[in-house]
Amino acid sequence: MTYFALYALQHRGTQSAGIAAADGSKILVYKDMGLVSQVFSDQNLSALRGHIALGHVRYATTGADTWENAQPTLAPTADGANLALAHNGNITNHAELTQIVEDHADDRARRDATTDTSILTALLGAGPGVVKALAASALEHDRSVPARPDSGDEAPTDPLLVQCLDVLPHVVGAFSLVFATEDALYAARDPHGIRPLVLGRLSSGWCVASETAALDIVGASMVREIEPGEVVAISARGVDSYRFAAATPHGCAFEYVYLARPDTKIAGRSVLMARTAMGAALARRNPVEADLVIATPDSGTPAAIGYAQESGIPFGQGLMKNAYVGRTFIQPSQTLRKRGIRLKLNPVREAIEGKRLVVVDDSIVRGNTQRAVVKMLREAGAKEVHVRISAPEVTWPCFFGIDFATRAELASATLDVDALCAQIGADSLAFLDVDDLVAATGQDPDHLCTACFTGHYPVAIPAGTPIPGTPGVVTPSPRDAYPSE
Repeated sequence: MTYFALYALQHRGTQSAGIAAADGSKILVYKDMGLVSQVFSDQNLSALRGHIALGHVRYATTGADTWENAQPTLAPTADGANLALAHNGNITNHAELTQIVEDHADDRARRDATTDTSILTALLGAGPGVVKALAASALEHDRSVPARPDSGDEAPTDPLLVQCLDVLPHVVGAFSLVFATEDALYAARDPHGIRPLVLGRLSSGWCVASETAALDIVGASMVREIEPGEVVAISARGVDSYRFAAATPHGCAFEYVYLARPDTKIAGRSVLMARTAMGAALARRNPVEADLVIATPDSGTPAAIGYAQESGIPFGQGLMKNAYVGRTFIQPSQTLRKRGIRLKLNPVREAIEGKRLVVVDDSIVRGNTQRAVVKMLREAGAKEVHVRISAPEVTWPCFFGIDFATRAELASATLDVDALCAQIGADSLAFLDVDDLVAATGQDPDHLCTACFTGHYPVAIPAGTPIPGTPGVVTPSPRDAYPSE
C-alpha cells in the first residue's frame, strides 16, 4: 500500500525513493536512487513485511543528491528502540541543530548528520541531554521557543512522544514528518503548517500522506489535516493527538500553484479549482486579442482552461508532452533542466501555425521553460505569442522546501516585466497578482506563506542559513534581510 501511495506522490520528488516497514520486533528499510518504479521490485517489496510502513520520494533541497541522503532514515533511540523517519520541508536553524547533534549525540548520529532529516532523526532519538542543550542554545541564539498549549490532555508516557514534545518546539522552518518505531507510527507538522500533511482512515487501519490524492489512490477516506503544531501517535490503542506548539498557519501558496497534484485538496480547497480560478483572474486582469489559448503542460493546463473560459478564446492543445520525461523544475541541475524542456515538449504545428497564441504557464522561476517554449512556437509558425503566468513574480528564495535559487538566479528578481518579456522572446507577458492568487486558494491571506512572491517570511531567516539548491552559498546578511511577518 505504501508503494502505491509513493506512486501517487512521485511528482513531489524524483531523485530517490524508499520504504521502511516494521513488524513489531524490527524495522527494515529499502531505498535507492531513482523513481519509485526503478527502485522497487517484487523481490525487495516482498521483504518489506509488517503492520507499519512509511515511504518517501526525495527532492533534495539540503544535502547532496546521494544514496546516503535518501529517505527514510533509520537510527537507534536512547531507550533501545529503532526510529525510521521521513521528512518533507526545510529547517532554517539547520546550523544550530547540527552543532547540538555534533556536541551531544552519539558517534553514528554525528557521522550521519548531513541533512535536515538525519538531524531530526538524531534529535528525536537522543536522550534528555539533548533537550537541555536545545534550551541552552535557544538562550544563546536569542531564539524564541513557542510555548506548548495547555490542552488539558493526559501527559504521554511514550518516551518518543515525550521527546517530540520537548524537541520539536526548537525546530524552526518547515517540517511535515512521518516516523515509526517497531510498534507505532507518528506524524508531526510544524507550527506554521507550511507543507501539507493529512490523516486518512482505512478499513483496517490509518494512514498519513502529504496529499489527499495519495489517500484516494490507496482507498483511504480523508479524516482531517494534521494540524500545525500537532504530533499524532497511531498504535494498537488508536490515534492520540498532542500539541507541541500553538498553530500559526502559513501554508505554502506554491503548493496550489505547482507542487501539489490537481486532484489534491489543501485546507479544503481543490487544487484544480484553485488553478482554474487563477487562470480566470489572469484573463480578467490581463486580456489580449488572440485566436487560441494553450497551456505549458501539465501544470499550466488548469489555469489555461480557466483563462479560456473567462476570455471566450478557444482552448486547444498546442504543445504535446512526453509522459516519460519528469518535471523539469525539480531536476537537480540547470543543465538537466534545460535539456529536459526540449525532450518533454513538442509543438503541434497544425494547431498553432498562423495563430495568435496565449500560452499559460504556472510560474517563471529561472525563465528556461518559457524561453524554450516561445522559440518552439515561433519556429512552428505561431503569428504571435503572448505569455500569461498564473502566479505572481517569484522574486525571493524559498527556505522551506522548494529549490528556488539565489535572488540573482530568479528571473523576476533581476528583470522587470518588459525586460523579461524581451528575454523570453514573447509579444507580451503578464503575471497574476498576489491578491488574486490568495483569492483563488480560498484561504485567509494571513494563513498563507507567499514569501517567494513578497519577501515576507513567516519566520526570520538567520544569517548563514544555506540557500536551498545552492551548495556552499549562505545568506550573507543579517536576519532582517529576510524579514518575518
